[in-house]
Amino acid sequence: MTDPASQESYPVPDPTIVDPCPATVRNGQCAPDGFTNNHHQQAKTPGQSETFTTGQEMKITDSVEGEGLLESSMRLKPHEAQNYRKKALWVSWVSIVVTLILAVAAFTVSFMRHSASAFGFAFDATLDVLSSVIVLWRYSNAAAVHSAHREYIACVVLGIVFVLSSLCILGKAIHDLATKMPPEVDDFLFSVSIVSGFTCAVLAVAKFMLGRVLTSRALITDGFNSMVGSVMGFSILISAEVFKHHADVWFLDGTIGVLIGLIILAYGVKLLKDMVPRVRQTRNYERFE
Repeated sequence: MTDPASQESYPVPDPTIVDPCPATVRNGQCAPDGFTNNHHQQAKTPGQSETFTTGQEMKITDSVEGEGLLESSMRLKPHEAQNYRKKALWVSWVSIVVTLILAVAAFTVSFMRHSASAFGFAFDATLDVLSSVIVLWRYSNAAAVHSAHREYIACVVLGIVFVLSSLCILGKAIHDLATKMPPEVDDFLFSVSIVSGFTCAVLAVAKFMLGRVLTSRALITDGFNSMVGSVMGFSILISAEVFKHHADVWFLDGTIGVLIGLIILAYGVKLLKDMVPRVRQTRNYERFE
């Protein structure tokens, strides 16, 4: 018979749940399960805040981009990122089809009615098609949804396209101002300007929203281009209506074309200045696990 006094009681260790993914979830490689989330939530002190301060968010962003990933890798779960990626692809396809039709119509109006604003819009619509194609390439690889290197390459290409397009728009507008060429007004011009203005505005909103969620500068740039297209569409209507009642203000159409060209040029230069160094910094992190 065993002596009860000789039996020593040993404390039973608490079972702990080992986190199978101790590192921070990045690029959709390790999704946290329910056990892991509960474990981390219980480990927090009652007074600990669930949200990050601005300084902490900046540190996280710098750290993530330093490893070749965008900030969206810290915010979105893998299935959420893929859902937003598919939405970005759908919006890009719709933008390509719609703006291609508008570009053909605007080029026709420009050459038939000698409108610098219509020519500028046609070029901007063509730019919108190209920028949407670049966004399609950007999100064509499902594994690269958070790739900073791929994002920055897309932005550099967009910057180059912006600069080239702005030069063409400026050249056409300055030529019309120098030759004092007034625009002709008709119902077709009004129809193109109204349709293009509203359509590009809707596309711009959709691209801005997706770009904000995916922290994508390329999508936001594409949205900016659609917004410029919307402004140029309405500017055709305004300049034509003003010229219809005040023929002495023939220069308004060309002036708007110059302003739009300068805006696109400035944005393109700024984009190249910001993104070219980042492409060099992240070229060693081009890994799409």
